[in-house]
Amino acid sequence: MKPQPIDLEHLSRQTMGDREVAGEVLDLFVRQAGRCLAELGTGGEEEARKAVAHRLLGAARGIGADGVARAAQALEARPADAGALAALRIAVAEAEEFIAGLDR
Repeated sequence: MKPQPIDLEHLSRQTMGDREVAGEVLDLFVRQAGRCLAELGTGGEEEARKAVAHRLLGAARGIGADGVARAAQALEARPADAGALAALRIAVAEAEEFIAGLDR
């Protein structure tokens, strides 16, 4: 069985069990992930792509989005790899879909 895109126990620990704060944090993640993917979609220098991937890696770890974190880490290591970017896009889409389906 595939793990959930967001580790809700991790998120709850990070937000001290406050569901409202958790919802706000998830909303922030979705916006940040969208901005990061938009930046990555414009191409750019490898160092800039590494920085964007690193930023998304930190955000993903913060909410327990382990699949996004792994994909962002892979892109950070290989910023010119189109497959790594595609995998990151898929992981973000899965996390966003999961977040949208949460009862908040």
